[in-house]
Formats: sequence, C-alpha cells, structure tokens
Amino acid sequence: MRIVTLITDFGLRDGFVGVMKGVILGRAPQCRVVDLSHEIEPGDIRSAAFVLYNAHRWFPVGTIHVAVVDPGVGGPRSALAIRTDRAWFIGPDNGVLSWAVRDQAVRSARQITNPRMFLRPVSQTFHGRDVFAPVAAHLARGGRADQIGPEVQSWKQMPWPVPDRGAGGWRGEILYLDRFGNALTNIPTGDFQPEDGAPWAFVVPGRKRARFPVGRFYAGVGSGEPIAVPGSSGFWELAVNGGSAAQRFGLKPGDPVEVVRMGRAR
Repeated sequence: MRIVTLITDFGLRDGFVGVMKGVILGRAPQCRVVDLSHEIEPGDIRSAAFVLYNAHRWFPVGTIHVAVVDPGVGGPRSALAIRTDRAWFIGPDNGVLSWAVRDQAVRSARQITNPRMFLRPVSQTFHGRDVFAPVAAHLARGGRADQIGPEVQSWKQMPWPVPDRGAGGWRGEILYLDRFGNALTNIPTGDFQPEDGAPWAFVVPGRKRARFPVGRFYAGVGSGEPIAVPGSSGFWELAVNGGSAAQRFGLKPGDPVEVVRMGRAR
C-alpha cells in the first residue's frame, strides 16, 4: 500500500483538502492518504518547506509527498515531481520542495506537463486538485515516471540558512514557529551541546528581554519563564514554560538568534 502525504495552506473550512483526497482515492483507491498539515499560513512557502523537511524522514521508503503552498498558482511557475532515494516529492517549483531534498540523493526530477494526467478543464486557481493530486495518484498506483513529463536538471532553491559558529558562540536564526509559540532555530542540537551546568543562553539581538537560558525540557524553569531546549526536530527551540515565546517576545521566522555565555550583555 503506497502512502501519500499532503501539506497545504488550505485549512479545513472550505473542503479543498477533502477534494484532493477524493481525487487521489478515486484514481488510486488502494493508497493511504496522510495529512501532514493544512494549517500553514496562506502563502508561507518557508514554513511549509520546513514542515515537509522535518516530517518526511519518518515515513517509509516509497512515500509520495505532495506540498501545495502555491501563491503563484496559474502563473508561469512550473510543477515538479522529484524522486529521491527515499521518496517522491510533488508540488510547485517555488522552493517548497527544496529543503526536503537537500540532503538526499535525487534520482530524477520531472516537470509535470502531460495534460493526459490532469483533470479537465484545469482550474488556474486549484492545481492541487487538477494537477498535483492526479500525478500523486498515478505514482501511487505504479504508473511510469516518464509519463509525467520531461526530466529537468534544476529547480528553484530556497537557500537553507546555515548557522555560524564563532569563538564566542553561535549565530543563527528562527526557522519556524510551531502551534505552541515555540521558535525553532536553525542551530542543530547535535552541533551545540553545552556541558551540564554551562552558563549559556539564546538571545535575540536588540531585544534585551528575549533571553532564553539553556535547559533540557520546558518545565526546567518556572511557569511563564523563558528557556531554550533541544527540540524533537533536532534543532534548538526558544520556549516559554506554559506560554508562547512567539507572542511574548514578538518572534518571527528570520529573526536572528545568538548563543552566548550567561551574563554577556546584548
């Protein structure tokens, strides 16, 4: 049984997600459709790319991942199907797939152009239903990849923000805000591993109150207190025990962060 995952910015109010599932299951009734998220903020390609990057590794080899966060729908952007050594990734060529495939061996990438794959007529506002869902179903039922369209050698890349390590600590940025208001940074937990009791903190430059002492879990400080913890995603998180770090400190993706020794002014 092939698995097809969906990540969109559609929400669950209007039925768009259900329609995509209906198309997939109508053409490939033996597959299983799994929701990754449909609560991406409208048009937030970067957050969708991070969620896909973070989630795809937990699925079996051969999974088909469909990402539809597509503010350029109907415009000149291409549609892509990328095959790696682990999975298929389908979506618009706007960077949303680029983080998920960045550390994988790409076996082929194809521009989705074959009109015989599509639902007709193709809506210029709903390629999720008319283009991406039918292609996912085609692959889920064992269809040939070369029927999707021609191979391409490049696609739109969204640069991965690489943190800097200096003599005094780390410099990075916020990648993503989760539902709880935790701010996930781009500093890997495997790279920054403070010794027990080491006086380190994450700070947001220019905001004196945004200081997050390094700990191990959310309840490592009192209720309402900030803390930085090694998150389950493999990156350091800025959190508030029992609250929202994003709301309290006005954090957003792209904000710079630094790891400094406690007591160092910022």
